[in-house]
Amino acid sequence: MSQDQPERPQEVQRQQKEPNQPIKYGDVFQVSGKLADKPVAPQDAAMMQAAETTVFGQTQKGGTAAAMQAAATINERAGLVSHDDLTVTGDQGVAVTATEVPGARVVTETIAGEVVRRYVKATPILQQEGGVGDLHQQGFITIGEALEAASRTTGNKPVERSDAAAIQAAEVRATGSNLVIPGGLAAQAQSAATLNASTREEDKVRLSEVLTDATVKLPADKVATREDAEGVLSAERRNNPNLTAHPTGVAAAIAAAANLNETVV
Repeated sequence: MSQDQPERPQEVQRQQKEPNQPIKYGDVFQVSGKLADKPVAPQDAAMMQAAETTVFGQTQKGGTAAAMQAAATINERAGLVSHDDLTVTGDQGVAVTATEVPGARVVTETIAGEVVRRYVKATPILQQEGGVGDLHQQGFITIGEALEAASRTTGNKPVERSDAAAIQAAEVRATGSNLVIPGGLAAQAQSAATLNASTREEDKVRLSEVLTDATVKLPADKVATREDAEGVLSAERRNNPNLTAHPTGVAAAIAAAANLNETVV
């Protein structure tokens, strides 16, 4: 996760400045040594496309293969490489590996033995399987644990519509289901927000009352990722009259967990 490297957006500008020079791997990825000076060739991209398809069933939008294909196409159109060129060869050509851990799949993509991208694709796991404890031992923070953290940091905050929306988005991402679970976290949060809209301040339901023991209340859980954080943040903002999110609320807790998870691998 810590090595999830966005492709460097320099190849087109570089091609315009140096039209007789091919786009090299060092222009597209954060790599060094001999690989950095090798041009990206069409058959290199084809190999990465095949590797991604083997693991994911398709190439990844905006992923490593897509970046290689874009660079290789520019090189070929400029006449700097031919369609059949292959510059990354040998036993350490290209590789995509996926390591399964409870609640997540750690994906590593390499070119000539150098890691160009590493990230996590989280998958829901059932609580009764005991996998959440395994995740905690490995250093990952789940969505449920992030919600429990929010109950401690902002637990005295009355539940509002934006909080309920954020909790529902978190529940959907943790369980992989779009259905609101009867009596679940999202259902409780929605009821609390509705009640609070017409209740005196001292009688309002607080976030801690909904989110305490969130990992137990969720029927499934998974590692919190950057995509989860963005989805929850969007839901919280959309349902806030000011289009903002609470600085230490639900979305902030998921974001903090996702950031910490990126340092685990």
